[in-house]
Amino acid sequence: MLSLMSSNPSGTPSKAVLLLSCPDRVGLVARIAHFIYERGGNILDLNEHVDVDDHHFFLRVSWSLDHFSIPASELEAAFTPLGREFGAAWQIRLSGKRNRMAVFVSKYDHCLREILWRHSLGEFDIDISLVVSNHADLGPLAEHHGIPFHVIPVTPEKKAEAERRQMALCEEHGIDTIVLARYMQVLSPEFTGRWPGRIINIHHSFLPAFIGGNPYRQAYERGVKLIGATSHYVSDELDEGPIIEQDIIRISHRDTLDDLVRKGRDLERLVLARALRLHCEHRILVNGRKTVVFD
Repeated sequence: MLSLMSSNPSGTPSKAVLLLSCPDRVGLVARIAHFIYERGGNILDLNEHVDVDDHHFFLRVSWSLDHFSIPASELEAAFTPLGREFGAAWQIRLSGKRNRMAVFVSKYDHCLREILWRHSLGEFDIDISLVVSNHADLGPLAEHHGIPFHVIPVTPEKKAEAERRQMALCEEHGIDTIVLARYMQVLSPEFTGRWPGRIINIHHSFLPAFIGGNPYRQAYERGVKLIGATSHYVSDELDEGPIIEQDIIRISHRDTLDDLVRKGRDLERLVLARALRLHCEHRILVNGRKTVVFD
């Protein structure tokens, strides 16, 4: 699969990134490196991993296209025979087009503020095309950053209709990735199936602990000494998608429920920001219910 990311000023792709997974065998790295070398490519970064339990191989390699002999438009076709020989799942990302992103929010603003602040600094190689919410509260924040804000109310009776409007809006804007920045609604299988491996959520606990609603209260009532935040890809099962990034902070018997919420906010916004960077830099391979993350 071929897609695009940022490029040089001339608009010509300057770099390619290959993400690949396949059954492990001898010589995989050498064969892939030779494919790049014999066509004039210069490897910029290479990471590989073998899952010893299921004997599966994972690789991320990026290389310069400055002197590459194959035109960018023909790169996918050129690599296809090798990928077929390996029995691999693979994709090549070319510099050229920024990731188009939609951010879904409800009323909590801290994760949205973090994303918009980092976006304003140019930290993410993305275009935030729109912010979608089931409440109007965060409209001024999005508009302050010059990003269109769309309110689509969600009620139990009309949730399916609201999702159809949301999906149509994302399709209309050519959205590549959807970020749930404390969007307090559960997406349907139809929705998650439309963007598989491209919907990123932030959950305010250290999964798999305290799945579902109000995890800070669950943690407080359980008397835990650590709380965490987890960013993961969204799947059909609530809070069960492959985990991208996590972090924790210590708490004590002195901390109130409000203290847990306050400390957790810092974790949530930072964990989500790190997960977003990893996704946009194409550093994640999904391995069943897990991920391989080449940071």
